[in-house]
Amino acid sequence: MKMKPRFGRVITAMITPFTKEGAVDLDGAVELARWLVDQGNDGLVLAGTTGESPTLTHDEQVALVEVVADAVDVHVIAGAGSNDTVAAVELTERCTVAGADAILTVTPYYNRPSQAGLFEHFRVVAEATELPVLLYDIPPRSGRKIELATMLRLADEVDNVVGVKDAAGDLAETARVVAAAPDGFEVYSGEDALTLALLAVGAVGVISVASHWATPEMVVMMDAFFSGNVAEATAANQRLLGSWDFESGDLKPNPIPTKAMMKVLGLPGGDCRPPMGPEPEGLQDMARRVLVGLGRG
Repeated sequence: MKMKPRFGRVITAMITPFTKEGAVDLDGAVELARWLVDQGNDGLVLAGTTGESPTLTHDEQVALVEVVADAVDVHVIAGAGSNDTVAAVELTERCTVAGADAILTVTPYYNRPSQAGLFEHFRVVAEATELPVLLYDIPPRSGRKIELATMLRLADEVDNVVGVKDAAGDLAETARVVAAAPDGFEVYSGEDALTLALLAVGAVGVISVASHWATPEMVVMMDAFFSGNVAEATAANQRLLGSWDFESGDLKPNPIPTKAMMKVLGLPGGDCRPPMGPEPEGLQDMARRVLVGLGRG
């Protein structure tokens, strides 16, 4: 089996637990983080998409990093992006001081900068920290793709830009990134349903949503693939299809299903903050069926 990559193979993009009153539940975050580590996660991403970063204040994000980084012994990767470069720099600096092991910085969303603007944004953010930085390429949400030339220039010219969370859904482009990037630049799948396919073109692991409840199964898939047992990895992926279908959708956007699953499992989570919308009727029953499909019913 190949040596594990910088941040490991299975990383959970962790939800942010809230109290019944809607406040960030820091004790719950610590409890959930420790449980996820016990399940086999190599790292945790805090305050990303699944962590509802758009509805968190910077103070809340920093507090999450502080308590979780102090509580676990795996890689804690802080989501610290913004579509305002100055704000992203400030949050990156604060998360660095708070104890993060790495920074995840998303493509500036809504304002749709040019590729030159993207390069400068990411360069300035990376220079605000000595920590390793992962780019987060998610054009369906950001409205702008990090083009191949831009990503390669960042990988070549900015020493601490060490990889990308790839949620672009373009396998051919991912293959080109892997082929052309410098040694040590790592691609992580950012879309669970495409993880096995992305591994086949050179990704090293996954930053996952379904690993909130399916880490053991995902570890099996990773171990099989990197041991050269593609048939076993394929079978493991097939067992996870129900999880991929459950984790998001137009009527139940991420992270609403994950928070429903946490309720079923008796773990911290609470409800999503507005505007994500209420939990659809029957979603917890769907969660139970997913667990039955994994042999845990």
